[in-house]
Amino acid sequence: MAAKGSDVFAKKLNKIKKRGKRRYIISVLGLVLVMLVGGSFLAVLIHLHVNGLLGDIVTILKAFLVAKDVDITLIVFWILVIPLALTVILIINLVRRTKIKSYFKTWEQTAKIAVEQERRDFEAEREKQKHVKRFSALNRICYSAAEERPSEVKNLKELCENFRLFAASELGLYYTERQVRTFVASLAVSHIIILQGMSGTGKTSLAYAFGEYLSNPSTIIPVQPMWKDRSDLLGYFNEFTKKYNETQLLKTMYEANGSGDIFITVLDEMNIARVEYYFAEFLSLLEIPNPELRYIEVVPDVWADDPPALKDGRIKLPENMWFIGTANNDDSTFAISDKVYDRAMIVNLESKTPAFPVTGKYKPVKLSYKQFTSLVSAAQNGYLITKRNERRLKELDEYMISKFQITFGNRIMRQIRSYIAVYSACGGDELEALDDIMCKKVFRKLSYKDLTLYRKDLNEAAKFIRSLFGEEKMSDCCEFLARVTKS
Repeated sequence: MAAKGSDVFAKKLNKIKKRGKRRYIISVLGLVLVMLVGGSFLAVLIHLHVNGLLGDIVTILKAFLVAKDVDITLIVFWILVIPLALTVILIINLVRRTKIKSYFKTWEQTAKIAVEQERRDFEAEREKQKHVKRFSALNRICYSAAEERPSEVKNLKELCENFRLFAASELGLYYTERQVRTFVASLAVSHIIILQGMSGTGKTSLAYAFGEYLSNPSTIIPVQPMWKDRSDLLGYFNEFTKKYNETQLLKTMYEANGSGDIFITVLDEMNIARVEYYFAEFLSLLEIPNPELRYIEVVPDVWADDPPALKDGRIKLPENMWFIGTANNDDSTFAISDKVYDRAMIVNLESKTPAFPVTGKYKPVKLSYKQFTSLVSAAQNGYLITKRNERRLKELDEYMISKFQITFGNRIMRQIRSYIAVYSACGGDELEALDDIMCKKVFRKLSYKDLTLYRKDLNEAAKFIRSLFGEEKMSDCCEFLARVTKS
């Protein structure tokens, strides 16, 4: 940039020098021309006078002019005044030659001064831009080493019970025990949660209440219909202002990278735009097993004043951040793709929970990300699916493959095992957890098939599930099969 600017100003100075030199040469040539014309005329007059021819020429010319009735004054003017005027002009130009030269020199110096001032202004503006911090908000975020406090939560069951009572007593928000267990267990399985159901059932409020309970308010981001890529979430660099348009999500991610707290980010009405478009890179990064490798590009280059937590223009996707999307299923929204559903955990809020009495006061707690993962690990390591249910899952997997060409897959099997363990640690029943996740992760895939070809198999599938798990068990899966059979 600096070299380019110097070349521009050097070219301007060269043009000024060439222009001044050209004007000086033209002035000198004009003086020479005047001297040649005037001197030649005077020399001819002197030559004629010395040889005695001037008087004869004047007499002949006078007689001719009289005969032709031409004014003598005009002739005198051309013969005497013009040579005299040329002589005077010559003398004046000879006298002013040095002044003309001085004028052009002064003009050239003035032009050089103007160009030099322009160059200094250019350099000053460039230096000013160097010191403009394009990440003004991120540079104001300071990391401080927070002291790790003893956990205020003993186990996951206590977490679910107290959170439910806190939401009811302090916020006036009511949820069933199963809804809260499903939500907390989902947090243990995936960093992407989808809260879906009818409008007004408390989807956004559930995520908001959980942030309040953890003493770290949730960040709520309303999704816009025109969102198409990651810049809608992370912002963009403005080439005109030389500043980065920092979004709330970017600032929250930066803050989360320097904190040990749990951060909840709500993508409100996430399917009002296509999730697999604007959230594509986040979906891919969350699939990487090592959290230290989850970096997403913010800017393609590096400035000296960039925030220290940006690594080569990239920001780390915080492992202590959860993305919770709320989804309405109506004509104004897009269908969420199977790719998103596979990676996310789903919590259904089909109806509003009636109010229930609460005695006592329930305060927010401090629960760090490290403490939460410790509770989850204890649950996953301490609780394994019973061998009987493992056998049932294997039989169900073989049945789904043979009848519907649907298999669980390694990802879903990991999610099932982890979910059942944590759900049980939250105070729930193993088969209740299995019913919930099987309905959302496996049987949901039937929605992508032409069900008219499987009408008979759907009826037989419900009978197979009851024979395998019991008549009163797996109610969610059986109800789903009955619903798709009628559709």
